[in-house]
Amino acid sequence: MNSQLLIENTAAYVRQTLQNAEGGHDWWHILRVWNNAKLIAQTEPANMLIVELAALLHDIADAKFHGGDEEIGPRTAISFLQSQSVDADVIEHVTQIIRHMSFKASFEGKKFSSPELDVVQDADRLDAIGAIGVARAFNYGGFKGREMHNPEVSANLNMTKEEYKSTTAPTINHFYEKLLLLKDKMNTATAQKLAEQRHAFMETFLDQFYAEWEGRA
Repeated sequence: MNSQLLIENTAAYVRQTLQNAEGGHDWWHILRVWNNAKLIAQTEPANMLIVELAALLHDIADAKFHGGDEEIGPRTAISFLQSQSVDADVIEHVTQIIRHMSFKASFEGKKFSSPELDVVQDADRLDAIGAIGVARAFNYGGFKGREMHNPEVSANLNMTKEEYKSTTAPTINHFYEKLLLLKDKMNTATAQKLAEQRHAFMETFLDQFYAEWEGRA
């Protein structure tokens, strides 16, 4: 199978699989990450096939929607890629990216690295900040029934991986516990540049949010 057909098949599979997914982790999230990844990869020494496959499949079965099973995503990706007769080394690389690209994976230190992981991780992190990031944060908070903000609940800046996975804190806390940290965690120069404006937007949003919350002019 040629690479273009494989990518088309993968996109179709992901779109079908995630048609009823939560709004921050649905096909449109995948499409944005895919587009971000293709943009970033233009200036990186990365294998484009692996970048595109990993971007498309990175949230095919997110653990937080599947009882915390952190291997369900890699297993699902492996099953699909094997059905497409993809080479074993490509499958291994793609699934390693899926295992190691999330923010929660960073709590355990960097156990895998590649230029392709750098690209896809940056692409995903870019979609977690800026205007889209704000929208996704509150969409997921509403999906989980969380408060928007509670001044009596402080952000936890020293969470363990388990605390991060099980938090029920208000959505505003998520900005301090993750989103505002992402700008300085970008791997590539292209993503670092794109992250600056998106980060600044979130800071402006938070200033406005607190002004309205507190009844200030």
